[in-house]
Amino acid sequence: MAVTPTAIDPGQPGAAPAGGEAQQELGGGLTVQILRVFAENRLAVIGAVVIVLMVLFCFLGPVFYPTNQTNTQLALTTAPANAPPSSEYPLGTDPSGFDMLGRIMYGGQISLIVGFAAAGIATVVGVLVGAVSGFFGSFTDAFLMRIVDVLLSVPLLYLLIVLAVIFHPSVEILILVIGFTAWLVPARLVRGETLSLRVREFVQAVRVMGGGGPRIVVRHIIPNTIGTIIVNATFQVADAILLLAALGFIGLGVPAPQTDWGSMIAVGVNYADNGDWWLIYPTGIAIVLVVVAFNFVGDALRDAFEVRLQRR
Repeated sequence: MAVTPTAIDPGQPGAAPAGGEAQQELGGGLTVQILRVFAENRLAVIGAVVIVLMVLFCFLGPVFYPTNQTNTQLALTTAPANAPPSSEYPLGTDPSGFDMLGRIMYGGQISLIVGFAAAGIATVVGVLVGAVSGFFGSFTDAFLMRIVDVLLSVPLLYLLIVLAVIFHPSVEILILVIGFTAWLVPARLVRGETLSLRVREFVQAVRVMGGGGPRIVVRHIIPNTIGTIIVNATFQVADAILLLAALGFIGLGVPAPQTDWGSMIAVGVNYADNGDWWLIYPTGIAIVLVVVAFNFVGDALRDAFEVRLQRR
């Protein structure tokens, strides 16, 4: 039987109002206030709009601007290679004859899918590890945190390169590789919040009523760290897109004829001396816009979730 929180210090980070009031406040007044604070941040609103437009551009764009992006033989026979922008090809073509505008859409689909999926995996793993480590403490905490410390001591990009070489790159493998190497930061953050939450009165009350550790972690600890989880997940998406771009740039992205934004820039760099700017700049701008937009949104969400402290 779940015990209603009744004596929480709401003036500290991560604290939640008592009982049903917490759910009503989160679903009503608190949510409205969070949205209001978020909406007051113009950069965040612009970032959210950019993200929505980029998702629509990548996933709905090909419906209105269909191009061949998978058949290299067909592309070379129907379009000139490295053609400059024109009325027929608004952003020109690449060395394989693929339409660059359609290529950016296609590469954006893979980059966004990998970004969101890898961020989801990293967040879930990090939250579970951090909550378990912080709540149970003792040997469990020491063991899990030493694993985190060891992995944090290894440069992330180097670790990704090793794993990408061991496992043949594909969309699914890249999602798993990035996701299972990016959970370290959320694990640290959630552990810190859990260490504070586990000594609160409502957690002690659940213990007294016979509530088990797994139930406390799932029903009481994790919900009270939701602000930290959401904010970090936003940054995780941006980091995953950047990591995929880095892997693609050094030739460890998705295999051709699939592509991602990093792989596209890697191809374009080989033709930079020829002045073929359309092979580099449009894709680079797309990466910058998406990553900066997610960071703006993440910063605003961090400020917005602090309204729980401001309203007390």
